[in-house]
Order: sequence, then structure tokens, then C-alpha cells
Amino acid sequence: MDKAKHIWMDGKLVAWDDANIHILTHTLHYGNGVFEGTRAYMTESGLAIFKLREHTKRLLNSAKITRIKPNFSLEELERAHIELLQSNDFKANVYIRPIIYLGYGIMGLNHVKAPVNTAIAAWQWGSYLGDEGLEKGIRVKISSFTRNPVSSTMGKAKAAANYLNSQMAKYEAIEAGYEEALLLDAEGFIAEGSGECFFIVRDGVLISPPNDTSLESITQGMVLQLARDAGIEIQRRRITRDEVYIADEAFFTGTAAEVTPIRDVDNYVIGDGKRGPMTEQLQKAYFDVVYGRNPKYKHFLTFI
Repeated sequence: MDKAKHIWMDGKLVAWDDANIHILTHTLHYGNGVFEGTRAYMTESGLAIFKLREHTKRLLNSAKITRIKPNFSLEELERAHIELLQSNDFKANVYIRPIIYLGYGIMGLNHVKAPVNTAIAAWQWGSYLGDEGLEKGIRVKISSFTRNPVSSTMGKAKAAANYLNSQMAKYEAIEAGYEEALLLDAEGFIAEGSGECFFIVRDGVLISPPNDTSLESITQGMVLQLARDAGIEIQRRRITRDEVYIADEAFFTGTAAEVTPIRDVDNYVIGDGKRGPMTEQLQKAYFDVVYGRNPKYKHFLTFI
């Protein structure tokens, strides 16, 4: 990871190497903390955060779901993002990680008296699944781990505890020679990747599972809107694993993954085994938005 100059912590800019917390920080032990993944892109007009308002709202919604009372408002957090990026000398695309966590003060499962802390870190970061993956696609394994069911966890919160499931699925996939995992829900239908939403294309129709057992994805929503703009037929419905194997195209979306093609799943070649035409079309349209090349959606960018 490339270091930056500063990390924003509870209203102050702190030197990267001095951004420390106590070993008895409550979230470290019990997993109740919420975070976001946000990107800023180096456009022709300078660095710009994509959908800052939407990401900040989701962060605060996650805190509400997990019974954490934020110590900063929506507007204060937005200003903090801008202040942080202004204080760092970034020359390329940036990944931003805001986190609201329970700090040092109490132990035990009753978290309500734990102090609430907020931090925002940012660093220069390229493609999550690799530049080659964006062009040629990645290999995906359907995981033996089931996506956390709604009966046992709250998947609409981007909560730290939820991601142990994703870590184990990702580890399993990489150990088996793949690059990413695809998790099924408790009923055996496709849920999502370890940190991405999932799409397939069949006979010119764009299909993505409902968000019943996945995070409500900001990137997924943008891709669906771009598909509507292009007149592409969309279906939001359940997908079985065997339908994935016979799809014409497949791809992941997410803030980190952006729009990443999938070339095979469980060693079943998807389509021609490369980035398909609809995937390429939507990928280009997405990058036109985040790089400020689409005037219709330029209002989604917060310029620094």
C-alpha cells in the first residue's frame, strides 16, 4: 500500500504513521464497525470523488443498522473527505476508506457505552483485480461458503464483521487457483462476489440478482442506469449456478472492482472466454462517468 501524508481522525489530520488506536479498541475485538469504499479519479479537471454523497449516506445507514451513533454529520464527513484529499499530494486515482468504529473504553458485548470514533484514510490505488483483469477478465470459483443469510446478519450494513465470510471465500478461491469467489445464498442461488455485485448476459438481456442477500451497491446502480440509457433490457431475478455456466457474458461491479469481466467460472468458459461486447460497452460507459467524460452525470463528481 502506498502511504499518503495524512489520515483524518475525529476532526484532525494526523500523519500516516501516527494514526494509531489502542489494542483494546472495541471494534477490533467484537467486529462492530462500519466502513465505506469510495474512489476518487484523476479527471482532466483534477481529482474528483465519485458519488461522495451516496457513499457517505450508506456509511451512516450502516451505523444506524448496527446501533452505532455517529459522532459526525453527513455534511461534516463530506467536508472531511475533501479536506483529506486536499492535504495529500495525490497524482493518480485514489481509494478512500472512511470508518466509524467503537474505540477504547469498555469491553464486553454490550457496546452502547463504547466511545465512537471516525477516521478517513486515502491512498493511491489502481485496479483491485488488476488492469489485465479489466481487459481480459478473471477466473472465478463458486465458494463452498454461503453468503451470510439475512436471518443471522444484516447485509445492508457495510459492517466489518460481515467480511470474515468474504475473506474466507476469497482465500479459498485464490488457493484453488482462481482470482475471485462467487457466493451462493442459503437457498443455493447466486448472491454476490466476496466484495462485488454480479451480472450475467444471456441473449442480449442483462441479468443481476436482487439485493436480498447482498449490499445495495452504488456501482451496480450506476451500471444499471447506464444500461437503461443504452436501451438494454434488464432483469433483476434469481440466478442459478448452472445458468452462470451457460451465460454469454459475466462481470463483477463494485467501487474497488469497477466493472471487471469474468472469463470462466469453476473452469466453465463464459462465452468466448474474454470480455464480452455488452460488458465492454458498460465498462466504457462507467469509466466515462467517473472520469467526467459524460456531462449527464458530471454532478456525481465532487472535484477537489
